Amino acid sequence: MSRLQPEPVQVVKQRRDAALRALVSGVPYITYLGIQFDRRGDELTAVLPFDEKLIGNPMLPAIHGGVTAAFLEVAAIIELSWSVLWHEMEQGRLDPAQIEAHLPRLPKTIDFTVDYLRSGLPRDAYARARVNRSGRRYASVHVEAWQDNRLRPFAQATGHFLMPTRNG
Repeated sequence: MSRLQPEPVQVVKQRRDAALRALVSGVPYITYLGIQFDRRGDELTAVLPFDEKLIGNPMLPAIHGGVTAAFLEVAAIIELSWSVLWHEMEQGRLDPAQIEAHLPRLPKTIDFTVDYLRSGLPRDAYARARVNRSGRRYASVHVEAWQDNRLRPFAQATGHFLMPTRNG
């Protein structure tokens, strides 16, 4: 009895990266802000590379509060969507090679509360989101953003989201 050979790890990694790119590229505002995602296994880190257009107060200078909130919300929504996609791929219910044809609808924000802890400096920012609860209809996500030191976040947020229905 012969067993199927596992796929090379690089092939699996390329398909997962392509699935993440397809998910992120479906939102033009993510591209406008320049937000990128670094994937390590199922863990995502959102990266907001510094750009002058992100500055809200040139006197400080500081990243605009609306940009900070958008960065946190994008990180939360993509993490939530990715966690669902990851589960579907790992269960074999979704072929990562076919992801672009079957992109899920994104969760809808019910509420999103941001705590601005300090000014976002004119440099790259990073964020990680943690899904606290994700059910069929509702999800709760916490996200933190930092710059030079992960232990010193400059903003954090908690959001509640309405999950899209499975059949469209």
